[in-house]
Amino acid sequence: MVRAIWLAAEQPCGKRLAPALPLWLRHYERHHDALSARQRQRLREVSPATLDRLLAPARAQHPLRGRCGTKPGSLLKTEIPIRTGTWDVTRPGYLEADSVAHCGASLAGDFIWSLTYTDIATQWTEGRAVWNKGAAGVLAATGTVEAALPFALLGFDCDNGSEFLNHPLLAYLHGRKKPVAFTRSRPYHSDDNAHVEQKNWMWPRHLLGYGRLEVAALVAPICALYQEAWGPLMNFFLPGLKLKTKWREKSAWKKRYEPARTAYQRLMEPGVLGRRARRELRERYESLDPFALKADVERRLKPILAEAAEIGRRPAGGCASR
Repeated sequence: MVRAIWLAAEQPCGKRLAPALPLWLRHYERHHDALSARQRQRLREVSPATLDRLLAPARAQHPLRGRCGTKPGSLLKTEIPIRTGTWDVTRPGYLEADSVAHCGASLAGDFIWSLTYTDIATQWTEGRAVWNKGAAGVLAATGTVEAALPFALLGFDCDNGSEFLNHPLLAYLHGRKKPVAFTRSRPYHSDDNAHVEQKNWMWPRHLLGYGRLEVAALVAPICALYQEAWGPLMNFFLPGLKLKTKWREKSAWKKRYEPARTAYQRLMEPGVLGRRARRELRERYESLDPFALKADVERRLKPILAEAAEIGRRPAGGCASR
């Protein structure tokens, strides 16, 4: 039973799997077998270390399987300040954004990019796909992400890539009654965007791999995959660790993390959202089934990965952007 949930939950470590089990149990019984009271009790008491030990053979049987395409956007560096840690990151609404190239082994030519947006306070994450990361496509994707967020957008932080540092996005974020704080990280300091950098693995890379995606028609299916299947699975049912404190002891850094929780659980804490937003988010959670979402992810992935495999078999110079 634990193995089935572990596989469907994208093979998390024990610290993330232990708090995920209660979220998946009722759905497991609907799709598989009923559990006895003793089994339920043992699952509530199992430790992360025990889960890691029990799943070690399965992890060996199912191993989880970059290239930077950021081009400096120097035009607006004087208008978009470097973030200096002044945000109130205890509130949801402050996003970090990043892009990932689905270029295979070469950045030459046209191909699909994934955009990842992560809320610092809750780790709520959204993903979208764009063609060639042009300003118009990135602006449209950012607009759909803002509309899908269960909280108001208060701040937007990105790296120094030209896909984000451009006039259309600046006008979109600042051209409203209450402007959204728009900041950027320091050049060549990836830790400044650590929250979204971590999500780049579980979103674009773990999901779509490192192959080349050079078919423009796949942009819409990838966006739908992110928004309708992968996003709900990640945000509602897969707990994530969040750094609580960090300190230095001699030459080593020590870190302490909060108990693993889902983005949904963080948003449902008292005082985080208004009553109406909490009710709507709870209703959405109750309507979801993680096993059905996992099956939907696999169904949507098949044609996308098949296309990527076909591109990988083509001889050099045989690319297409149909």
